[in-house]
Amino acid sequence: MSEKNDFGAFLIGFLVGGLTGGAVALLFAPQSGEDTRALIKDKAIELRDRASETVEEARHRAEEAWEEAKQKTTEWSELAKEKADELKQKGSQTIEQSREKLAESIKPKEKKA
Repeated sequence: MSEKNDFGAFLIGFLVGGLTGGAVALLFAPQSGEDTRALIKDKAIELRDRASETVEEARHRAEEAWEEAKQKTTEWSELAKEKADELKQKGSQTIEQSREKLAESIKPKEKKA
Protein backbone atom coordinates (compact mmCIF):
# COMPACT_ATOMS: atom_id res chain seq x y z
CA MET A 1 0.00 0.00 0.00
CA SER A 2 2.90 2.34 0.77
CA GLU A 3 4.27 1.94 -2.76
CA LYS A 4 0.92 2.99 -4.26
CA ASN A 5 0.83 6.12 -2.07
CA ASP A 6 4.44 6.99 -3.00
CA PHE A 7 3.73 6.52 -6.70
CA GLY A 8 0.50 8.53 -6.44
CA ALA A 9 2.31 11.39 -4.69
CA PHE A 10 5.01 11.28 -7.34
CA LEU A 11 2.44 11.33 -10.14
CA ILE A 12 0.54 14.25 -8.61
CA GLY A 13 3.81 16.18 -8.08
CA PHE A 14 4.88 15.45 -11.64
CA LEU A 15 1.58 16.68 -13.09
CA VAL A 16 1.46 19.80 -10.91
CA GLY A 17 5.08 20.60 -11.76
CA GLY A 18 4.44 20.14 -15.48
CA LEU A 19 1.37 22.38 -15.40
CA THR A 20 3.22 25.03 -13.39
CA GLY A 21 6.15 24.95 -15.80
CA GLY A 22 3.82 25.28 -18.80
CA ALA A 23 2.01 28.23 -17.21
CA VAL A 24 5.27 29.99 -16.40
CA ALA A 25 6.51 29.40 -19.95
CA LEU A 26 3.34 30.94 -21.39
CA LEU A 27 3.50 33.94 -19.06
CA PHE A 28 7.17 34.74 -19.61
CA ALA A 29 7.49 33.95 -23.32
CA PRO A 30 4.48 35.55 -25.03
CA GLN A 31 6.59 36.96 -27.86
CA SER A 32 7.89 35.20 -30.95
CA GLY A 33 11.09 33.20 -31.00
CA GLU A 34 12.88 35.97 -32.87
CA ASP A 35 11.88 38.52 -30.21
CA THR A 36 12.95 36.14 -27.46
CA ARG A 37 16.35 35.61 -29.09
CA ALA A 38 16.80 39.37 -29.47
CA LEU A 39 15.87 39.86 -25.81
CA ILE A 40 18.32 37.16 -24.72
CA LYS A 41 21.06 38.74 -26.88
CA ASP A 42 20.39 42.20 -25.42
CA LYS A 43 20.44 40.87 -21.85
CA ALA A 44 23.66 38.96 -22.56
CA ILE A 45 25.30 42.13 -23.90
CA GLU A 46 24.06 44.08 -20.88
CA LEU A 47 25.39 41.40 -18.53
CA ARG A 48 28.76 41.39 -20.34
CA ASP A 49 29.00 45.18 -20.06
CA ARG A 50 28.13 45.08 -16.35
CA ALA A 51 30.73 42.39 -15.78
CA SER A 52 33.35 44.47 -17.61
CA GLU A 53 32.50 47.50 -15.48
CA THR A 54 32.71 45.44 -12.30
CA VAL A 55 36.09 44.03 -13.31
CA GLU A 56 37.34 47.53 -14.15
CA GLU A 57 36.13 48.89 -10.80
CA ALA A 58 37.78 46.00 -8.95
CA ARG A 59 41.04 46.60 -10.82
CA HIS A 60 40.90 50.32 -10.02
CA ARG A 61 40.25 49.63 -6.33
CA ALA A 62 43.09 47.11 -6.23
CA GLU A 63 45.47 49.66 -7.76
CA GLU A 64 44.41 52.28 -5.20
CA ALA A 65 44.88 49.80 -2.36
CA TRP A 66 48.31 48.87 -3.73
CA GLU A 67 49.40 52.52 -3.90
CA GLU A 68 48.12 53.17 -0.38
CA ALA A 69 49.94 50.09 0.91
CA LYS A 70 53.18 51.24 -0.73
CA GLN A 71 52.78 54.70 0.80
CA LYS A 72 52.07 53.29 4.27
CA THR A 73 55.03 50.92 3.98
CA THR A 74 57.32 53.82 3.10
CA GLU A 75 55.98 55.89 6.00
CA TRP A 76 56.39 53.04 8.47
CA SER A 77 59.86 52.27 7.18
CA GLU A 78 60.94 55.89 7.65
CA LEU A 79 59.39 55.98 11.13
CA ALA A 80 61.15 52.74 12.10
CA LYS A 81 64.46 54.11 10.84
CA GLU A 82 63.99 57.32 12.86
CA LYS A 83 63.19 55.35 16.00
CA ALA A 84 66.20 53.07 15.44
CA ASP A 85 68.44 56.11 15.07
CA GLU A 86 67.01 57.60 18.28
CA LEU A 87 67.62 54.35 20.16
CA LYS A 88 71.14 54.09 18.76
CA GLN A 89 71.90 57.65 19.90
CA LYS A 90 70.43 57.04 23.37
CA GLY A 91 72.38 53.80 23.61
CA SER A 92 75.62 55.57 22.68
CA GLN A 93 74.95 58.26 25.29
CA THR A 94 74.21 55.66 27.95
CA ILE A 95 77.39 53.75 27.11
CA GLU A 96 79.44 56.96 27.24
CA GLN A 97 77.93 57.92 30.61
CA SER A 98 78.61 54.42 31.95
CA ARG A 99 82.23 54.62 30.79
CA GLU A 100 82.67 57.98 32.51
CA LYS A 101 81.19 56.65 35.77
CA LEU A 102 83.36 53.56 35.58
CA ALA A 103 86.47 55.65 34.91
CA GLU A 104 85.57 57.88 37.87
CA SER A 105 85.13 54.93 40.18
CA ILE A 106 88.37 53.29 39.08
CA LYS A 107 90.45 56.46 39.43
CA PRO A 108 92.56 56.43 42.58
CA LYS A 109 91.20 58.75 45.19
CA GLU A 110 93.41 61.58 46.33
CA LYS A 111 94.50 61.43 49.93
CA LYS A 112 93.88 64.42 52.12
CA ALA A 113 97.09 65.86 53.52
